[in-house]
Amino acid sequence: MDDLRDAILRAATNRRAPLPRTGGRPAADVDAAARDVLDRVLTGLWEHGWLPVDVVEVVRRGAEPRAESVVVDAVARTLAGYRSLHPEWVEQAASIGAAVWWDPAEPYLSQWATRHIELLDEAVAVVVAALSALTSLPVLPQIVPAPGTPLSDVTHHHVDPKVLKRVRGLLAKAESTAFPEEAEALSAKAQELVTRHALERMPTESATTASRRVWLDKRYFDGKAQIVHVVAEANRCRAVVYDLGFVALVGEELDLEIVELLSASLLVQATRAMVAAGDGARKGDEARSLAYRKSFLLSYAHRVGERLKAANEPPADDDRLLPVLAERKRAVDQLFTTLFTRTVAKSTPIRSEAGWNAGRAAANRADLDINRP
Repeated sequence: MDDLRDAILRAATNRRAPLPRTGGRPAADVDAAARDVLDRVLTGLWEHGWLPVDVVEVVRRGAEPRAESVVVDAVARTLAGYRSLHPEWVEQAASIGAAVWWDPAEPYLSQWATRHIELLDEAVAVVVAALSALTSLPVLPQIVPAPGTPLSDVTHHHVDPKVLKRVRGLLAKAESTAFPEEAEALSAKAQELVTRHALERMPTESATTASRRVWLDKRYFDGKAQIVHVVAEANRCRAVVYDLGFVALVGEELDLEIVELLSASLLVQATRAMVAAGDGARKGDEARSLAYRKSFLLSYAHRVGERLKAANEPPADDDRLLPVLAERKRAVDQLFTTLFTRTVAKSTPIRSEAGWNAGRAAANRADLDINRP
């Protein structure tokens, strides 16, 4: 069975290598070998800062569609063996649908093949495809205690459910309206609500500084990452962009929740505004070009960031709030430098002046004055 494990690993690191075949081997041997390799790779990733959503996103981008289901099952299998799990592991496993649906007493791959109407050989090939996406991944900062780590009391700060309901309602309207000005005004109102909510709670709650990752679609990634970046800055957080496809955030937990909520909606709105800017353009026109759309999103992010920052300035005469803000900034900066010891600045060229101007015009339509009646 060791040679089959070796063959699976060779195939995972070299896609031209012949895939291991099950002919002549008992299904139980094939199953044990495939499970052992996949589980060992995942366990190693858990120890190197990766989380369930991270591995699923990597496989979704770098392997065939069926490989995702194998990885989700492996997540469920590896986490089931731990008695101590941080709540974030439980939440992420639930978000990707990781649950043990198969009979552990029977070979897993045979059950997977039956469920997906595949041959056993094809099931092994799917495992190899998953491994090809998961091997040689870099070490990430450990932002959540690894499985099995003894846990003390964990405190989470969340947006008040009543505020959250109102904010989600505003953002849902912003995403559904066909009028950009209305969408931007609704988004501004949502930002006003969560900003006021966060500032009101600051003097009475202890800070819980943490880090999260926001995965984004690969298309127009730089522009979308910049939108998340400016929303983070406006809400007292810091951000690092990873070429793997995500933005790492550092901030107080309540602020991080706000950033995820608002940036998700702004990404929908910015993308729709970008597409609308090219409406009526013919094939080959600049307004439908890749350079135009990239420039549009970068400009949109830049201008929205300027206006959010101006709108979210705390009151200068609040003697209770200013020391709290200063202390939380120190905590965020300290965690940021601890997690990210080697960051570099990256510039993205603007290749379409028309796209830049259109993006800025779209962002300028937003009414972000949080002091308006």
